[in-house]
Amino acid sequence: MSSNLPQVAVLLAAYNGISWIEEQLASIQAQRLVEVSIYISVDPSTDGTEAWCAEYASTQPNTYLLPPSGRFGGAARNFFRLIRDVDVSGFDYICFSDQDDIWYRNKLERAVAKLREANIDGYSSNVVAFWPDGRRILVNKSQPQVQCDYLFEAAGPGCTYVLSKPLAMALKSAVLQQWDQVQEVAMHDWYCYAFARCNGFNWFIDPVPGMDYRQHAKNQVGVNMGLASALSRLRQVALGGWFAQVQLIDSLTHDGRTALQKRVDLVSRLSYVCLAVRFRGCRRRRRDQWAFAALCLLMAMFGGLS
Repeated sequence: MSSNLPQVAVLLAAYNGISWIEEQLASIQAQRLVEVSIYISVDPSTDGTEAWCAEYASTQPNTYLLPPSGRFGGAARNFFRLIRDVDVSGFDYICFSDQDDIWYRNKLERAVAKLREANIDGYSSNVVAFWPDGRRILVNKSQPQVQCDYLFEAAGPGCTYVLSKPLAMALKSAVLQQWDQVQEVAMHDWYCYAFARCNGFNWFIDPVPGMDYRQHAKNQVGVNMGLASALSRLRQVALGGWFAQVQLIDSLTHDGRTALQKRVDLVSRLSYVCLAVRFRGCRRRRRDQWAFAALCLLMAMFGGLS
């Protein structure tokens, strides 16, 4: 890495992505005013993704395929493996990439500019979701941050995240120290945002989209819109999975007495009522704030975590 341009490590998690990964990598290679190094970790696949990535990396001097590391069973564990195994100490910025999106040519250029001009450490942005039938819609995640939103949601899709070197190194250290526990985290982007906010790192959510966010039948986490998506998320909350993740994220990103314990112990019906009262400080979007309050009251009525 001899260029005077900002050096950016791109951590790309792949799994059965042969249909899309070539287009995604082309959009990463086309980034302007930065120099990228791409690190790919492939969850054992059945469509030839590993062989294709090995061939690609052999022809691209800035692309590296990490050796096999067993089955991850989900994107979060794959990204945590990338955070653990990639030496990011020589880079100015670190970012995450899915296998199936299309980055705008100025995605990293804009992110780096925002990080520098505002002296911040974490960046994410809105995206434009698109479907095979040609539909396109802006996914807006850039509502103003509130006191504790990081305990209940991510800062937008993880594929938009760009981290400063200090934040990336601190995050890596935490992941190494908590390796066994982070394997239970369902969403790496939620954990990363919570870690940053809990440890004094400033975060900027850009209203300007930096990429096209592909939607297809194999998305592990897609756009939260439509009745089917709403029902799926409601079912997860009703079964206790979402609030269990809230408690896990809280415990992993705070030292000593946790943020949730300072406000409420999330173990009783009364605690959900207390949380519902404080709904405005728990989600960014007004609609989500009211939905959050309603869900907390439902948990209070029908029982908390088992």
